[in-house]
Amino acid sequence: MNAVPQLAAVGLPQVAQIGLVVRDIDRYMELYGPMFGPWQRFDGSVPGATYRGRVADAELEVAIGYSGSVEVELIQWKSGESPHREFIEQGREGMHHVQFRVDDADAWITRVAPLGYRPIWYKVWCADTKFVYLEREGDPLIIEFLEMPPGGPGTGGK
Repeated sequence: MNAVPQLAAVGLPQVAQIGLVVRDIDRYMELYGPMFGPWQRFDGSVPGATYRGRVADAELEVAIGYSGSVEVELIQWKSGESPHREFIEQGREGMHHVQFRVDDADAWITRVAPLGYRPIWYKVWCADTKFVYLEREGDPLIIEFLEMPPGGPGTGGK
């Protein structure tokens, strides 16, 4: 039996989002439209995030669809530094991360640290909204914690 606690044992909430990184968002919107569409497409760029210890900008194109209550996010990296760029430059495409909606992203960073997860991409959008991507050695799947009120950024939990 593995002495390191498993991810399921920390009491994670239900997966809120599955993120796929793709080279051609139009192609995948068409391919996966019958399963996850209709899509909401937008500029998903992230300015001034902390990425691997430094401040970096990333230009991203994003499309959101659903499978039941689970959000399906297509992300096309355009420029800048982000985990999506690494993924594409490694010759990969497809499932990249799973997202969990949490009340306190910083507390969750601490909670999963004993499992080997460390933050690689972190952004505070406003007082009530932040996200963090975490990775661990030997695991190709990134986890994301999103702290955001149900009403959206800046709504203070309303």
